[in-house]
Amino acid sequence: MNFTFQKNQIVTVTLVLLLFISFQGFAQNSNPENSENIYRDFKTELMWKANVKIGAMINVGESKRGTRRVIPITGGTFSGPKINGEVLPGGEDWQLVRPDGDTELYARYLMKTDDGTVFQILNKALMHAPAQGEDGGFYVKSVIDIEAPVESAYDYLNHAIFLGTLEMPQLKPNEAPYVIIGVYKVL
Repeated sequence: MNFTFQKNQIVTVTLVLLLFISFQGFAQNSNPENSENIYRDFKTELMWKANVKIGAMINVGESKRGTRRVIPITGGTFSGPKINGEVLPGGEDWQLVRPDGDTELYARYLMKTDDGTVFQILNKALMHAPAQGEDGGFYVKSVIDIEAPVESAYDYLNHAIFLGTLEMPQLKPNEAPYVIIGVYKVL
């Protein structure tokens, strides 16, 4: 019994030491001085560009947070180096024009790959148009959460951070409205 007790103590002490060493390594990597070097130059990889068709804006009106509006997502297509498919109709982009003039976007929609796999997109964006005399140009960037089936060839999309761009192309006469969303994996 004494030998078993000592053996359990040795195992416990070993586990505690391993956790401490792991935490020390994590703490060193979390050090603000080190993180400046780690994140100085983010690198990204283009996953796809999507032409997302949009419907007529529904103006909900003024709320306690600003002006609320909703834009239906009616379909579209996407293509990239390793993935292609369609944007399914039925999603929506909920927008809030804040009192400071910036617009927050929260879009939720489904995409279907050419091989039939469906996954969800949550796209949270910020748009800022500089005021007269303010430095900088028009700014719009997003953080994209992708939820793909774990038993699919696209499970890798569940294990990364994605950033997005938004382009609003000049429409040709009689062309249905759409936006172009670029999706980039942070490496």
